[in-house]
Amino acid sequence: MDLKQYIRDIKDFPVQGILFRDITPLLGDKDAMSYAIDAIAEPYKNKNVDYVAAIEARGFIFGAAIAREIGAGFIPIRKPGKLPCRSEAMTYDLEYGSNTIEVHADAVKPGSRVLMFDDLLATGGTMKAACSLMERLGAEIVATAFLVELTDLPGRLMLQKYPIYSVISY
Repeated sequence: MDLKQYIRDIKDFPVQGILFRDITPLLGDKDAMSYAIDAIAEPYKNKNVDYVAAIEARGFIFGAAIAREIGAGFIPIRKPGKLPCRSEAMTYDLEYGSNTIEVHADAVKPGSRVLMFDDLLATGGTMKAACSLMERLGAEIVATAFLVELTDLPGRLMLQKYPIYSVISY
């Protein structure tokens, strides 16, 4: 299935000069969404993954489904102030600003094998921060996985320490 036909381009969002790859049409098509989840999960089905950690917000949509498919738990990586228990935080730079992410301090046991997921790999800053956060808690990063990768941006370079898997490339 050609998943690119379910992704639309939005110019100048969220700021001038950014081309946003909108996955909303893919989410609205049951066959495309099911195919995407299967495509992301398949390489990790027998890799002894303990958790899938996914980044808010679109990462959650796929992350929990991927975790279910591979028999793993799910860890939400959230925006600041959204977690009710003690959390660890990491601030990082985006291509158009900066942001902070948080995870519960007790989300993983040291040595847990974690698949990191987000819907899009662009510059890699968000995922690098998420991986660093999980490693700070003692997790072993199995791989980073993405629905969409923007190959003209330096995401792969930023994440070269980790195996990278993406379903769709632009």
